Amino acid sequence: MPYWRLSGFYWVYFASLGVVVPYWSLYLNSLGFDAKSIGSLMAILMATKIVAPYLWSWIADHTGHCMKIIRIASICSAIAFLGVFLDSSFWWLVVVMLLFSFFWNATLPQFEANTMNHLGEHTHKYSVVRLWGSLGFVVAVIIIGSLLDDFGYQLVPVSVFILYILIIFFSFLVNDAPCKPSHIGQGSILKILKQPHVVALLLICFLMQMSHGPYYTFYSIYLKQNNYSGAALGWLWALGVIAEIVLFMFMHKIMPKYGPRVLLIVALALTTLRWLLTGAYVENIFTVIFAQCLHAASFGLYHAVTIELFHRNFKGKLQGRGQALYSAISFGAGGAVGTLLSGAYWDVYSPQVIFTAAAMTSFLALLIAFKMTSLETEVITSGK
Repeated sequence: MPYWRLSGFYWVYFASLGVVVPYWSLYLNSLGFDAKSIGSLMAILMATKIVAPYLWSWIADHTGHCMKIIRIASICSAIAFLGVFLDSSFWWLVVVMLLFSFFWNATLPQFEANTMNHLGEHTHKYSVVRLWGSLGFVVAVIIIGSLLDDFGYQLVPVSVFILYILIIFFSFLVNDAPCKPSHIGQGSILKILKQPHVVALLLICFLMQMSHGPYYTFYSIYLKQNNYSGAALGWLWALGVIAEIVLFMFMHKIMPKYGPRVLLIVALALTTLRWLLTGAYVENIFTVIFAQCLHAASFGLYHAVTIELFHRNFKGKLQGRGQALYSAISFGAGGAVGTLLSGAYWDVYSPQVIFTAAAMTSFLALLIAFKMTSLETEVITSGK
């Protein structure tokens, strides 16, 4: 397994996320856009995940060369991103963000599938590779946050473009993993999607990422409104991902011991608590710190479990499309709906109301997970 080459790609890809996720909304705010416009623009980054990953994964699955697809998409996303430096009007940014995110969002699901194939029979060790992506996020978010007050928000797009160039470089260092034949017939993807536990899993993923809409779009603005400095923003975002890294270091032991269903329920319950605390106690730094540590559950634990579940359900040549479907339903559709709704109502209701609504959304996902009493058994059986 090319451990360091896989880890290097994760490092630079998630470093780019470490700039875009916390600071892109602040950059848009510095351009004079209101909450509704920011929500609409940020939703584009999510919405392209609905179509782009699945379209590109279909091509990759039929050609068997997912890394070639990743390289092409990475180059195109960097070229399209250059448009950000040409104009800053709303509709121009709509077009530019639509283009670069269409290519950018095509890369990660394919790389996830390639990583799982490289891991072979040791997929429970996925988190040991993936944690380097979290480290990249931490480094980027701290550095940019500490420089933001001194160098201004134009630092954000410049940093993103540099990281996109590094993504291209690292994409040429990783080769396609051999796809081992499945012991069962791969069947039709529609047949898999008709299974009740898969439908329930997709709904949980949608609701979970929908609940993250206010966080990914307005958390930095929310903290700025409550007099947190740029450096404090960076460290708080980093703290959440550091907690995620610590969890990733132990996931290869936790997953086999407790199983995916129990861990999914824990992740959803702690996510609900996180949004309630974020909305109600923003002025209490200790509560804010604790809530950020719960990122280990709301992203780290949840993501490791769902990646494993999708890998078990979508076998052979369907793996790329399975990971793309996960990205499309959760980070795409769920994230876009959550972002649009939070943008539409952020100036209408208080942030406390918005984050309470987010907590109710993740709680609904928790109820579905409780209802799925046969999730673990059915998924494991379907993967044999």
